[in-house]
Amino acid sequence: MNDDLFSKHPGPGLTDSQRLDWLRLARSEGVGPRTFRALINRFGGAAAAVEALPALNAKAGRTAKICTRDEAEREIEKTERLGGRIVATGDPEYGRLLANVDSPPPLVTVKGRVELLEAPGIGMVGSRNASAVGLRVAETMARDLGRAGFVLVSGLARGIDTAAHRAALETGTVAVLAGGLDKPYPAENVALYERIGEVGLIVTEMPLGWVPRGRDFPRRNRIISGLSFGVVVVEAAHRSGSLITARFAGEQGREVFAVPGSPLDPRADGTNDLIRNGATLVTSAEHVIEAVAPLLGREDFGTHAREDGPEEGDEPLWDEFDFDYEFGNDSEEPPSAVRETGDPPHGASSGDDYDDAPRGDFERLVELMGPAPVGVDELVRISGLDSRTVHRMLIELELLGRLIRHGGQRVSLAGAVS
Repeated sequence: MNDDLFSKHPGPGLTDSQRLDWLRLARSEGVGPRTFRALINRFGGAAAAVEALPALNAKAGRTAKICTRDEAEREIEKTERLGGRIVATGDPEYGRLLANVDSPPPLVTVKGRVELLEAPGIGMVGSRNASAVGLRVAETMARDLGRAGFVLVSGLARGIDTAAHRAALETGTVAVLAGGLDKPYPAENVALYERIGEVGLIVTEMPLGWVPRGRDFPRRNRIISGLSFGVVVVEAAHRSGSLITARFAGEQGREVFAVPGSPLDPRADGTNDLIRNGATLVTSAEHVIEAVAPLLGREDFGTHAREDGPEEGDEPLWDEFDFDYEFGNDSEEPPSAVRETGDPPHGASSGDDYDDAPRGDFERLVELMGPAPVGVDELVRISGLDSRTVHRMLIELELLGRLIRHGGQRVSLAGAVS
């Protein structure tokens, strides 16, 4: 039976047997979304594709592990014990927006309110080392978007992602993981992850037990944008992972929004560049809603993904074999394997997305500040430190010549943020 795959609208759903075959194919070495689709189209279904893999690999002179039936059954059982389930592109629950991106995940593991996949989503991403001003903007905008009926989609990272998720807990939020369902990241957000699993939705395309690596974050980012009508970027430095999400959004035909920031704060360099290059400048939820309102309900939205392939210099997102040349197409040889590396993905800085280093209280307070004045009470609230400790640290900064005091109990850092 031909698995009805990657149709514009999800089909009636897979049988249990088909789902098992899909999982086996998707979890086999060298089979990413693009190869998965090519194999399904070539052999008419996942079961036949799995059977053909040994011969295809032998013909190519390589040894690649093929997921066994027992391994797939164990993953399904463990996922269900964790309160999750595995949803395929052929299932009616699989979101239409995500199904229409280039190379959508054949399978995603979800936990929570799966109906949120069909709700109108807005992505929000930004600096992990966000300022107090940036965090307040993210909180306010996420809360207002939720009250207007939008689901907030983000990546569970510290900083802007965390602020956005928390602000949207009551109205609906989707957290997209870079690792397996049982490997939430970073550790400091485990409690938030558990709460989202109860009142929102957790989504990942990675298998159970998968600890996220550097290049798994761009894979996550394309799902964040894929689930969204538009993506809002709040504070992003040059070479930031948030800019990768914005790039995916543009490639997927989504709206790209950016909150402007001080030219003295490097955390705003990326967002200001987005605006200079055509992103929509926004400072409130109303600006976002005004831009996406005409797109809601459009059947063709998101179907005009880029067709010219990755930009020059982009790394592939998957360790994916290309079987096209074995089907008699023009390609003469398979592409080289993706290099295994722990380096940051797509040129992102080493601190982007997956730096989980603990921060001391003083470092945390300085991190929350920038050239833009912020209220001392706001610093106390966001930092979680007591008022006396914050005032003591501000005096220390002032003695070091790094603090500027403004009227109304507001302070800022002297000079640019390092």
